[in-house]
Amino acid sequence: QVQLGESGGDLVQAGGSLRLSCAASGRTFSTYNMAWFRQAPGKEREFVAAISRSGGSTNYADSAKGRFTISRDNAKNGVHLQMNSLKPEDTAVYYCAATRNTYYIGSSADLYDYWGQGTQVTVSS
Repeated sequence: QVQLGESGGDLVQAGGSLRLSCAASGRTFSTYNMAWFRQAPGKEREFVAAISRSGGSTNYADSAKGRFTISRDNAKNGVHLQMNSLKPEDTAVYYCAATRNTYYIGSSADLYDYWGQGTQVTVSS
């Protein structure tokens, strides 16, 4: 089992940048594929990006491609989301997630087993 805690959310102007972090507990962090999702008010949770156990493979939602970068540091049990060129439509609560499925870095929230509590990102226009 792994416990996840996000940080780094803030209020930022459009065009700005933020770096979100997710700290994981436990000695088996490197065995989990990790992802970021987000949920805006009144909307369903949506996939943002995912990364494989080794960090060698990544997957991005179309909305994140070219602007966001997911990375991980297995030595420090952390996964990060660097967000650049932020837009008001990026406003949401951002969640870190982990899956025990070692082959999956997809977009289905149902296939992720562990979730953090979320961190709020607000982008003003």
